[in-house]
Amino acid sequence: MRRLSAKALRALHHRALRGRAAGGAAGLARDARGAAALEFALVAPLFFTLIFGIFDMGQVVYGKAVLDGAVQQAARDNSLESANTTAADAFVKKIVGPVLPGVTLASTRSSYYDFNDILRPEKYNDANKDGKCDNGEAYTDENGDGHWNADVGKSDNGGANDVVVYKVVATFKPLFSIPFLPNKWTTQRVSAVAVKKNQPFAYQASYGNAAGTCP
Repeated sequence: MRRLSAKALRALHHRALRGRAAGGAAGLARDARGAAALEFALVAPLFFTLIFGIFDMGQVVYGKAVLDGAVQQAARDNSLESANTTAADAFVKKIVGPVLPGVTLASTRSSYYDFNDILRPEKYNDANKDGKCDNGEAYTDENGDGHWNADVGKSDNGGANDVVVYKVVATFKPLFSIPFLPNKWTTQRVSAVAVKKNQPFAYQASYGNAAGTCP
């Protein structure tokens, strides 16, 4: 058997060391890529939830601002003698629609003789002091609807000089739904309220004074 010279042995040893070093570097590279993939898999859900949450909140805040402005404008227009509540609601939908695609609007109006009457109950004799009209207690049917109400307001746009509370609730599906959340959270709602006093285009009608009794 032929023996290798010392020089040849040293060359083989150095070659083996270089191969081992190259293999170790490749292994480290593979380990680093695996660790990065694992870290991304752990962080990605939180990251995308945060990003979509920011987008969702931005749409809600902007939609709320646009709805507020539209409701205020519609309420001002409806304080005139030429008020058209159907056209006012359609105006709000037209303004809000591009910001909140697919939005549905629900509007209510309550009219009062004065600002102090907002959410005031109709006058009644609370004989048993329980805070409601019952047990044959007498009341004054101020809004003329035939029964006692905890809120004296009428469900309309009122007349001259009346105070009107106009409320609109917008329901929509956000453009950027937050992932991993229950389906019941995928619908958003924003609302806006405007309180205006109608113009004095005629004499203001007073409340009714018919008497009644509560069951």
